[in-house]
Amino acid sequence: MFGKKKNIQQIDKQQLELIQNAQRRVKQKKRLYIHFVFFLIGSVFIILANVVLGIGETVKLFDIDWFVFAIIAWLFLFLYHAFNVFVTHKFMGKEWEQKQLDILVAKQQQRIDKLKEKFVKEETLMAQSEAYNDAKKISKKNSELTIIVAAGENDAIGKDNKLIWHLSDDLKRFKSLTNGHHIIMGRKTFESFPKPLPNRTHVIISRQNNYKVPEGAIVVNSLENAIEATKNDSQPFIIGGGEIYKQAMAFASKIELTRVHENFDADTFFPKIDTAIWKETGNAFHNKDDKHEHAFSFMTYEKR
Repeated sequence: MFGKKKNIQQIDKQQLELIQNAQRRVKQKKRLYIHFVFFLIGSVFIILANVVLGIGETVKLFDIDWFVFAIIAWLFLFLYHAFNVFVTHKFMGKEWEQKQLDILVAKQQQRIDKLKEKFVKEETLMAQSEAYNDAKKISKKNSELTIIVAAGENDAIGKDNKLIWHLSDDLKRFKSLTNGHHIIMGRKTFESFPKPLPNRTHVIISRQNNYKVPEGAIVVNSLENAIEATKNDSQPFIIGGGEIYKQAMAFASKIELTRVHENFDADTFFPKIDTAIWKETGNAFHNKDDKHEHAFSFMTYEKR
């Protein structure tokens, strides 16, 4: 009464159909076997009744004893019964076979759909892996590809293609770090300069054909080509704008950030720095003073 309930093994619908049809099949064959036994006994009885007992011995058709026709007729009846068992009424029937075929086709389609889904995922992962490997190859060529940027607490970096603040020490730091190196930028950033910055090689990314630049500047149509153009520089710099910064995060190995400690109204922003990827290795705070309207920090991040 209080013992554990026995686990009753469930039989699915298809298994139940097979069992029921198997039982029906056994009954059909049993009936056919009984019919065969009765046919043999009955045939012997008819022959004995005619030959031994003389029943109907005068009844003949076409000079052939009547019992021969009776036995032949019964034989045809038996053969018809056997035909129904083994031919007309097959084990499960055509409808059941078609149903099972449909179920099998549906299962195969589900497997195909799963394989397709798995294949798409693998293709996506492979594409991402290839893109990552390409980025690693390029970054290896430029082990010190550096992003240099000044951004507010809300990552604001500019508005209407202009700087939002003027920080004397930040400009000096920018000049000191980039002096003698290649500086990579978008077309709009280049056009925001009154004139090219001295003692630096400008690499401008533009989709415009035949974009005119001063002598010594280099024009390319992608960030990858810009990095390739700076391969002989030990430390090229990415200097903007917003979209170029986003693309460069995958390739750069260092970020030189001036964090301005206020929020600003802007239309261009620097990407969020993922501290799982970037490690802070330097931080120097500067308070407000006569030459600096905002407090700021010089921060360095290196890729982990």
